Amino acid sequence: MNFIPDQIDMCIMDILQEDARTTNKEIAARLGKSVTSIFERVKRLEAEGYILRYIAVLNKNKLGKNLVAWTSITLKEHGQDRFPEFEQKINTFPEVMECYKMNGQFDYLLKVLIADMEAYEVFNFTKLSKLDNIYKIRSLFVLAETKQEVELNLKTGLQTKLQQKNK
Repeated sequence: MNFIPDQIDMCIMDILQEDARTTNKEIAARLGKSVTSIFERVKRLEAEGYILRYIAVLNKNKLGKNLVAWTSITLKEHGQDRFPEFEQKINTFPEVMECYKMNGQFDYLLKVLIADMEAYEVFNFTKLSKLDNIYKIRSLFVLAETKQEVELNLKTGLQTKLQQKNK
C-alpha cells in the first residue's frame, strides 16, 4: 500500500519548508491538531521519504561564494561503468553543489559555487579537466540571481495526488 500525504501532511511540509525549526507544538497550534498527531505525521513523512532532511539556507555571498557557474560536461566514452565513475569523482568536489545527468547535447550539468573567476579557473584546470574521460567542458556564469527557491510548491502537487488517489 502506497502512502499518499493528505492535505494536513502537505500543510505540515509547507510549514517545515518555511522554517524547519518549527516545533510540533507550533505546527499543532497552527493546524488545530494535537501535538501527538503532528509528531506521528512528521515521523511518517520522514519514514516514507517525503522529508529527507532539515537544513539551514546560508547566504553564499557573505561566505565568499560569489560566483555561480553552470558547467556542462560531455564524456568521451559512454559505457555503463563510465557514468558511475564520473559521478563518484564529481561528488567529491565541494565546489559542485548540484550534478544532473542529462540527455541531449551534453552528459552532465553541474552547478558550481565558487569565490570568483580566478577560483573557477583553478577548479577547472586542477580538478575538473583532470578527470579521466572528459571530452568537453562548457561554462555559463551567472550575472545576477533573479529567483532562487528552496521550497517546493506543494499546492499543485497536492491537487495532482488527490486527483490520482480519488480515481
